[in-house]
Amino acid sequence: MATEQQPSDAATDSESPHAGAPDAYHDLLDRYRQVTYLQDGGMVLSWDQQVMMPEGGTPARSKQQSALSSVGHEKLTADAVGDLLDDLDGADLTDEQAAVVREIRREYEREASVPQDLVERISEETSNALPVWEQAREESEWEQFAPKVETLLELKREYAAHIDPDADPYAVLFADYEPYLDLEVADRVLTRLREELVPIIDAIAESDVTLAADAFDDEYDPDIQEEVARDALDELGYPWEHGRLDRSTHPFSTGNQFDARVTTRFDPENPVDALSSTVHEFGHATYTLGLRDDEYGTPLGSHRGLSVHESQSRLWENHVGRSAAWWEHFLPTFAEHFPSAEDLTPRDAFEAANQVYDDNLIRVEADELTYHMHIVLRYEIEQDLVHGDLDVADVPGVWNEKMEEYLGIRPENDATGCLQDIHWSHGSFGYFPTYTLGSVLAAQLYAAAEDDIDDLEGKISRGEFDDLHDWLTENVHRHGAKYETNELVKQATGEEFTADYFLDYVREKYGTLYDLDL
Repeated sequence: MATEQQPSDAATDSESPHAGAPDAYHDLLDRYRQVTYLQDGGMVLSWDQQVMMPEGGTPARSKQQSALSSVGHEKLTADAVGDLLDDLDGADLTDEQAAVVREIRREYEREASVPQDLVERISEETSNALPVWEQAREESEWEQFAPKVETLLELKREYAAHIDPDADPYAVLFADYEPYLDLEVADRVLTRLREELVPIIDAIAESDVTLAADAFDDEYDPDIQEEVARDALDELGYPWEHGRLDRSTHPFSTGNQFDARVTTRFDPENPVDALSSTVHEFGHATYTLGLRDDEYGTPLGSHRGLSVHESQSRLWENHVGRSAAWWEHFLPTFAEHFPSAEDLTPRDAFEAANQVYDDNLIRVEADELTYHMHIVLRYEIEQDLVHGDLDVADVPGVWNEKMEEYLGIRPENDATGCLQDIHWSHGSFGYFPTYTLGSVLAAQLYAAAEDDIDDLEGKISRGEFDDLHDWLTENVHRHGAKYETNELVKQATGEEFTADYFLDYVREKYGTLYDLDL
């Protein structure tokens, strides 16, 4: 978790990874830090827009965001940055210094290829698109949001063409979120999970086992649910002096190692959903807070990418928050707030939290198995949209057909179908595959943590989370962006990135739950 150490703009200590570097290195870092600070300022404005800003504030906010993006882009792509990178080409640098230069060079080369006016337009359009999506979702009318999607698609295709006109534009966009596991890896993992999870899901549907799916069949006041969510964050060790919990239309986390905020939403009929999303966002926040304080503003103090980021949220949500050990520990706290749960057993709560649903339309409420069919659906639609093989107007129909094909259900309206996610309002085409990559990596990391931490399950059942926090900080968080994704995985687990652990984990867990030989 974050310490009280203050951020530094100039590392000169003899033990610093920057000590002894050429003057060009220090000058480069000074310039890059300014870019990071501007980006972080933009994230706070985005958080405010999604959580607290008055509805009428969008016209001004879109201009503010555009200005910050423009200044940040200008600073990052300045000729002086290119000159400094040229000066450092072949310089005698430490491993950490070389990693910093690698990361800044990658960002510089991508950003420098994109015209500044395009950066401004994308930023302004995404800010304007958010309230349109919120209203369209509320009124369940894709037609309201479709023009914004068309505009953002056009802008993002143009953006991708500037970066690499010869590459698959979707692969270019995907690389914004996962720079080192290429799209072929994502495609291979998604294909494997689609092939291997569907038979498991089918076997569960045919199982005679009935889980305690109705364990939380009651009305749950959202305000009291928020108290439960805060208690869960307390138990997990969320440092309130470095964060806060708020409500938003779509749960998210944002911030840096000194200020990492989380949001969630509450369904009066499904308290497990809010609890799961809160623990999920805690996972994001604890990664952010675990980054090195003394490297704030540099790649060593930045996350590795969204696949790794998502691995942290999925690890805490699924391997901790959906575990039998967690419910053994947390159910008494839940029952203190909701007396109707006093007669529940930890086993009841565990079964309810892990029920495989055959009628779940919403991705963020999905179980661990069908969740990935939701991702496959979005992945395929996104690619067709970006490639121009699918008209925006046809998205609802295609979405519904794929839902029926992959999950056996059909949305009754756009709100529970193609309007349920916020990502396209952000222009985040290419983001969705990182959710599955993160889930796969979470299982691999958790297996390694279990090998290293004595009685990890017992510790979770007793509410002792420090050892897991420390293991993740030591093996993942503190490295920032020092390593490329696969190298970080090897450093942490001793093996290259693989889906084997995830598939082993779900076979063991759901085979036991449903009395199946998977």
